[in-house]
Amino acid sequence: MSESNRTLFEVAFMSHPRRWWILVVLCLSLLTLVVDNTVLNLAIPSLMRDLGASPSDVQWIIDAYILVFAGLLLTSGSLSDRYGRRLFLVIGLAFFGGASVLAMLATQPWQLIGARALMGVGGSLVMPSTMSIMITVFDDSERRKAFAAWSSVAMVGVIAGPTLGGFLLQHYYWGSVFLLNVPIAVVAIVAAFVLMPESKGEFRPVDPVGVVLSVIGMGALVYAVVSAPAGDWNPVVVGVAVLALLGFVLWERRVAHAMLPLSLFRDRQFSGASFSIVLLSFGSGALMLALTQYLQFVLGYEPLKAGLALLPYVAAAMVFNGVGAGLGKKLDNRTLIVAGLLVMAGGFGLLSTLDRGYGVLIASLLIMGVGGGLAGPAAYASLMGAVPPERAGVGSALNDTVQQVGAALSVAVLGSVLAGVYTASMPGSAPEAARDSISGALALGDPSVAEAGREAFVSAMSVGSLVGLGFSVGAAVVALLVLRRVPVSRAQPAQEEPASV
Repeated sequence: MSESNRTLFEVAFMSHPRRWWILVVLCLSLLTLVVDNTVLNLAIPSLMRDLGASPSDVQWIIDAYILVFAGLLLTSGSLSDRYGRRLFLVIGLAFFGGASVLAMLATQPWQLIGARALMGVGGSLVMPSTMSIMITVFDDSERRKAFAAWSSVAMVGVIAGPTLGGFLLQHYYWGSVFLLNVPIAVVAIVAAFVLMPESKGEFRPVDPVGVVLSVIGMGALVYAVVSAPAGDWNPVVVGVAVLALLGFVLWERRVAHAMLPLSLFRDRQFSGASFSIVLLSFGSGALMLALTQYLQFVLGYEPLKAGLALLPYVAAAMVFNGVGAGLGKKLDNRTLIVAGLLVMAGGFGLLSTLDRGYGVLIASLLIMGVGGGLAGPAAYASLMGAVPPERAGVGSALNDTVQQVGAALSVAVLGSVLAGVYTASMPGSAPEAARDSISGALALGDPSVAEAGREAFVSAMSVGSLVGLGFSVGAAVVALLVLRRVPVSRAQPAQEEPASV
């Protein structure tokens, strides 16, 4: 794209009079994905009980989505730049909503795993488009506010998902939780057509070799990671992942029209923010998954009450998203990211002292919400500010990809740590089902075994919290060492908006 065309490209979108309405559509799209994931975490006890899902089944119900999502993100982001970000957003929402209906009708664990994989296809089409459209619509003076709003809506999803999902789980069967995705997806599709203009990057030929290598490499990598806890670590799959990803990097370095601009990783702002976030997601992913089981299995909360119990974290994160966006005018991104991650580390440290109660949990969640709210807008602004507008789709996809790899590693590695500590903490005389999972211990109906299971689960969560603390500190160190300290400049006034487009 020539300099003159690029300028026209940027001005056309940054001066669009409906950019805040466009943000609403993007937030609705994000809400669809967030609600699904938060509801699924809450539904785990019901899946184990009503669907007969084993702990391994539950892991695959979660990871099937991550596997497909991570494998297709780069391809989806690149193609959305070429063919249209709104087009891919709408197709992804339609695919996601349809797959949610299939999930709702599943009667066997394998059917739900398949439906979740199809939902991963839809999610991979939606996610890159939301952030890529946002950075082409908002300029530097407004982008941080947009990211704060976007992050806050994700927090609303964390509230809405468990609250509505908890109500459905208490009054209807588990499959009804997937019904929540359908109306949100429909509303977002209609709003996208009514309010959102189509946006594309510069025209680039499709890179079929890059597409095949990225899908094989990322798919094999995530598959190898999620298979490891079950003892299915396959060296052939690992070898395929390494060879495919190495081939992808070498190919992208030499091809004339690369799918992925590897130069992004040479930008310290992009790589530093990206890897700080992936380390954080690794530290917290599986532990947050365990919280819903702690609330229901250990404290005995009903699903609705368990969902509402997470409200303090969400409220704190929403408030401090706004605070973080405001502080961004006075403090540089590196300072906010490092401070937020260290605050979250303090929350994990407090959570490691968790006993059989809600007091320590609510305090920990409040602290982690404050830290996440401070770091979030700064991290996204730093990361996406380094991406050229014409490559916004693939840049957003790259960010999402490394986060999803971190999430997959989290569920696989930390899930194994939690399971291992739980089993080691159970009495050797306990039945095998009770030593496998807390749900198995409770299902036996023996009060002494159930009590031992609850104690073992609390011990496992304490160890997991310490791991989360370590990775949060590690993420802060990465941000401190890699990110540049960019002086804060006063934002320029927004351009005057035209009356119409």
